[in-house]
Amino acid sequence: MAETYGIRDLAREFGVTTRTIRFYEDKGLVAPVRQGQRRVYAPRDRVRLKLIMRGKRLGFSLGEIGEIIDLYDTDPTQVAQLRLFLEKIAERRAVLARQQKDIAAIVGELDTLKAQCSQLLRRKERAAAGA
Repeated sequence: MAETYGIRDLAREFGVTTRTIRFYEDKGLVAPVRQGQRRVYAPRDRVRLKLIMRGKRLGFSLGEIGEIIDLYDTDPTQVAQLRLFLEKIAERRAVLARQQKDIAAIVGELDTLKAQCSQLLRRKERAAAGA
């Protein structure tokens, strides 16, 4: 018999709550079988959870993650899945590059404001000391 996993085992392994895994189940991202009230996860579900965690870490939405991993079921060659993944990577990278530029501009602006405020404070302190 193939190895199976309980929800607590997977929650511990991936550092999430059992509620999170049930949420992914509700979204159709994993599909455990039921043995009475108990959820039994197959190795396929474990792999899907691993891909979900990686996708979330990279900033992909659950919809995008689901779209990517669902392609594996429809195209065993993985060609469509890899093409879509490359497209999503390029999109995510472009967003992060824009954010990186925005952050650099904001940090520069903060540095300028800090210098201006420091200079103004020094002048005010000198004026107060001389008064």
